[in-house]
Amino acid sequence: MLVAPDVARLEAYVPGEQPASRSVVKLNTNENPYPPSPECAKALSSFDAASLRRYPDPVFSRLRRLVGKIHSVSPERVFVGNGSDEILSLAAKAFAWEGRRIGSLDPSYSLYKTIAAIRGVEWTADMRSRRISLFFWTNPNAPTGEYVEPSVIASYARKSKGVVLVDEAYADFARGNAMALAAAKDNRNIIVMRTLSKSYSLAGLKVGYAVGPEELISALYRIKDSYNIDAVAQTLAIAALSDRKWMRKNAAKIKKTRRAFTLALEKRGWDVVPSEANFVFARPPAPFKAAELKECLKANGVYVRHFPGPLTGERLRISIGTDGEMNRLLAVLDSLRS
Repeated sequence: MLVAPDVARLEAYVPGEQPASRSVVKLNTNENPYPPSPECAKALSSFDAASLRRYPDPVFSRLRRLVGKIHSVSPERVFVGNGSDEILSLAAKAFAWEGRRIGSLDPSYSLYKTIAAIRGVEWTADMRSRRISLFFWTNPNAPTGEYVEPSVIASYARKSKGVVLVDEAYADFARGNAMALAAAKDNRNIIVMRTLSKSYSLAGLKVGYAVGPEELISALYRIKDSYNIDAVAQTLAIAALSDRKWMRKNAAKIKKTRRAFTLALEKRGWDVVPSEANFVFARPPAPFKAAELKECLKANGVYVRHFPGPLTGERLRISIGTDGEMNRLLAVLDSLRS
């Protein structure tokens, strides 16, 4: 046998489909429908290609200082990863070990279970388990879009003997966030993680960051790859984070479209979970079945996401695009009913 038995048995995470055609309405991977800040294009056009002969800053000093300034923490309390997924994997290596468990909400981001399996530890949705050494708390949650107040997370963290990593991929579309918990000087076990993939429109860049106690952040640095963030990514991340006004404007447009689209679905008989993310999680009315409807929409050039299973199988996760894209989806739905 050439492949490790644990890997051979592993149920891999399945990302959303990436169709090659640009003519489809792509609402299946929670990408931002609007372009990133123009500052990113400026930074890219002025980037010195000759500098690529050298390795990038291995500890991304400028980027960490900027993130620290944004969240009022020292750079030593900031970690930057090759997308938030790398931070999740490193957290599993640093904070979970044999005999311990990784926990998360259920349903939630399915990669958490895969990360636990790769690490060789049990995954559990039982938040009361005393064997949890790392709990991934997505807020707003995915795929439901539900939001909980930071006080709820803080209460859980005080009782927990492990690390609580709050995955805030969708925080900029919500009414609040838990970053103040991570920034607090008396924080001992809370890490808050963000990504530039969603609200900053940089899914193709793969940059995420985490803020937390220096002891926990330094553990991530000890086990990361030598040069995990390339020079171009560091440059564009700095440009995007320097123009948060642009990000907030795009996020406001998405929230407005989300409200209108939710009402439109509800008028058509859909059951929509109240969402504070850049997507909705909704159950279609009879006679539609979610899995079948996903394929019907795909055949009409509209891509949405379906997650099989008893907790998620009756619903579709629909990313929020432009008003025009959402209207096209609604038009296809209406044509299927006629």
